[in-house]
Amino acid sequence: METAELLKKVRKIEIKTKGLSNQIFSGYYHSAFKGRGMTFTEVREYQYGDDIRNIDWNVTARFNHPYVKVFDEEREMSVVLLIDVSGSNDFGTINRLKKDIITEIAAVLSFSAIQNNDKVGVIFFSDTIEKFISPKKGTSHILRIIRELLNFEPKQKGTDIAGALKFLRNAIKKRSISFLISDFNDSGFDEALKIAGKKHDLVCLRTFDQRETILPSAGLMKFRDAESGKVIWVDTSSKTVRDKFKQQSLQHKKYLNTLFSKAGIDAIEIASDQDYVPPLRKLFRVRSRRV
Repeated sequence: METAELLKKVRKIEIKTKGLSNQIFSGYYHSAFKGRGMTFTEVREYQYGDDIRNIDWNVTARFNHPYVKVFDEEREMSVVLLIDVSGSNDFGTINRLKKDIITEIAAVLSFSAIQNNDKVGVIFFSDTIEKFISPKKGTSHILRIIRELLNFEPKQKGTDIAGALKFLRNAIKKRSISFLISDFNDSGFDEALKIAGKKHDLVCLRTFDQRETILPSAGLMKFRDAESGKVIWVDTSSKTVRDKFKQQSLQHKKYLNTLFSKAGIDAIEIASDQDYVPPLRKLFRVRSRRV
């Protein structure tokens, strides 16, 4: 992509996603994703309604009057975006490609994070770790991430979610907020997901295209697997073929939902032809009520 065109696209995404973050997500983000813990700040006199578990008995005994310890949330955290850049994300049949919506979602999450003084890092993965950008703060850092999202060319086409989660565990030592953004056209990452979910606050965002769930009746069609390169001919006029395709899609969705549920991980689905704001906002709201 030419530099001028790239900068224009970066600016367009910055304006849209930064605006969404300012108007919608920043408040939800802060309450939905807590910091690492609480740090002691001061001691003050007990007030009605204070938690008696916070009474400082040493100070209370010294002044013969109840005093409580005051704590503030240790807000700063690292946010890590695990971005699937495999070949299957170069697919889209209606308004945009899956990788386009992934870019916008990643940008919204990044701007929400830096508004809360969090660092943001990115792991680009296919069936290998394509690139790692260490967590840092600042708008210039986020714009670099957006440029990479728009212009990144992966070396491989496959998908290895287990490998990406293992890299996360090894590269990020402290607990982080981690967003795994992928179409999840993979399997066999069950154990890796559970382990990563225990170490990090992991959230899974699945992107998909409607044509990956239902085949149209359009006669004999040629299909190419974007990851393996394999080409097959499919008679889409056959109801049996269409029903089997739909059933396989439903089975994979059920597999993922069961996996996320057993691992205790929050997950949402976002179609490439739909507005990603409502499902993201719902996710943040649910987490806000829970924490």
